Amino acid sequence: MLSLPLLSLPFLSRPGRAQPAADLFRVVTSQEINGLDPARSGYVFTRLQVLETLVGADDGGLPVPQLASAWTLSEDRLAWRFTLRPGARFHDGTPVAAAAVVASLERARAQTGLLGNLPIASLTAEDGAVVIRTTRPFAPLLAFLAHYSSGILAPAAFEDQAVRHLIGSGPYQVTRLLPPQRLEAERSAHWTGAAPAIARLSYLAAGRGETRAAMAESGQAELVAQLAPETVERLRRNPRLLIDTRAIPRTRLIKLNCASPLFSDPRARRALSLALDRAGMAATLLRSPASTATQLFPPAMAEWHVASLPPLARDLAEARRLLAQLGWQPGPEGILQRDGQPFAFTLRTFSDRPELPGLATAMQAQLREIGIAMKVAVVNSGEIPAGHRDGTLEAALMARNFSLVPDPLGTLLQDYGPQGGDWGAMGWSSPALVAVLEQLGATADPAARAALRGRAASILHDALPVIPVSWFDLSTAISRRVAGLAVDPLELSFRIAGSRWAG
Repeated sequence: MLSLPLLSLPFLSRPGRAQPAADLFRVVTSQEINGLDPARSGYVFTRLQVLETLVGADDGGLPVPQLASAWTLSEDRLAWRFTLRPGARFHDGTPVAAAAVVASLERARAQTGLLGNLPIASLTAEDGAVVIRTTRPFAPLLAFLAHYSSGILAPAAFEDQAVRHLIGSGPYQVTRLLPPQRLEAERSAHWTGAAPAIARLSYLAAGRGETRAAMAESGQAELVAQLAPETVERLRRNPRLLIDTRAIPRTRLIKLNCASPLFSDPRARRALSLALDRAGMAATLLRSPASTATQLFPPAMAEWHVASLPPLARDLAEARRLLAQLGWQPGPEGILQRDGQPFAFTLRTFSDRPELPGLATAMQAQLREIGIAMKVAVVNSGEIPAGHRDGTLEAALMARNFSLVPDPLGTLLQDYGPQGGDWGAMGWSSPALVAVLEQLGATADPAARAALRGRAASILHDALPVIPVSWFDLSTAISRRVAGLAVDPLELSFRIAGSRWAG
């Protein structure tokens, strides 16, 4: 069904203007296709509307039907019953049966990931519906089912529990796949919803931000995501492009190995935070003063942003005082020393987010002002979770998306549970925070949930297992050849099926 040759990406030139294929919608982002499994590459397949999840989410994170047309919750709040969309078929023409959905979810649950961490007692197919029973009330279950790792595949997609064919149920089906960079798809003949006006699409992973901007500029793509801040103003002047910029639930932050003697004391983490010139970096490097992070959760996350928290700010004198309390004293060339060892570490970051290396270099200079020697290593993004797992990671600068599970609780459970998370805490846990997050999962009362969210935000603000740097503006370039395309602030879908060709 799929073409999987081991081909390299063709050379991308920079012509003045490319002649687009009349009916081909071209998407360019930085995110590579790391295989067929939804756990690894579902963020591409769901955004292209090839795979569907049981439940989706609207712009505000509220659940909306996808493969499930409706759902109910039992009075004891332990059993969820999902009615499947009538007539839904997979791309191979087979019906989307409840048993197939259960099998796909069971496989996802058995893997390391979100579903495996949920209090699920059983998954069953009953009278044509999917029934999920939990061991305790768990209010955010619907949000977890919207995560890309929960994408539903047809039975024929699997061989010995491994994904061998990408057979989903969305409005588009894959016709060609060239990992890690290319994918082509077309309208599915078995889609029973409104036929998409866009008949064909392609996807390209281009790592360099300037390459992506050049492709938007020259007409080589209809949608380009993850634009570098320094290219946005230039692209705004292009009459063939619409630039959509909006604040989203994502934060650039420093992940620390809190088990390291350098960072195990919260005073050391506080000192690092106090050394950062967030406002200067937001204004000069990100071209967005409003993105200065004063706490972990941005105002775009209204339910989690706590206005009363004391804002994170720069104070070099206080940073030096805290480090002196911990026994750090100036040594040769001004680098702090303790017990004969310098305060020195390596921060990993990656260029998929084109602004990160520049921010890392700026922070390197800022930390040097208080006597900390930080080396910057620009690596593949996969080296951050790998370093978390093997214990070699000292620090990392990254961007954390709090909306891949539309309820941010999903990300927090993943990042700040007892074992921490690949993109969250490392060598740090808080029984108080774990208890708050578990209560949030079991609580439906709005006032109680608001109080618990505030408590969770306060714990993270005080302990700083990760250090917020800046909030995130999502900038997307859209060709004016396209009409009716609404950017998804949660980054769950490119929404191509709902758009059309202009004119």
